[in-house]
Amino acid sequence: MREAPAIYVIKELVKRGAMIKAYDPKAVNEAKEHYLKGVQNITYVISKYDVLKDSDALVLLTEWKEFRSPDFEEMKIQLKTPIIFDGRNQYNAFNLEDKGFEYHQIGKN
Repeated sequence: MREAPAIYVIKELVKRGAMIKAYDPKAVNEAKEHYLKGVQNITYVISKYDVLKDSDALVLLTEWKEFRSPDFEEMKIQLKTPIIFDGRNQYNAFNLEDKGFEYHQIGKN
């Protein structure tokens, strides 16, 4: 996890005033206790859908299998606004614009 882009993105977003809700099925404790220790404005949650509740957007920065085929209708219900920034470009084949999402692939034009 020490080189994970998520660490840098989270720190930068917090520095710019963002409130972060974070979920990772494997590395959340490591992040909390080491890499993001002392970083303010981060709440850690216990499920991939809890992280979406009342959030302004989803920033996907991990490739765990658990995230590959989500329930997009549930995601849309949980998010305040259906916006996804996909740092792993996992959802590009799902035609999210047709499902009512604003979808941004990070690193793609």
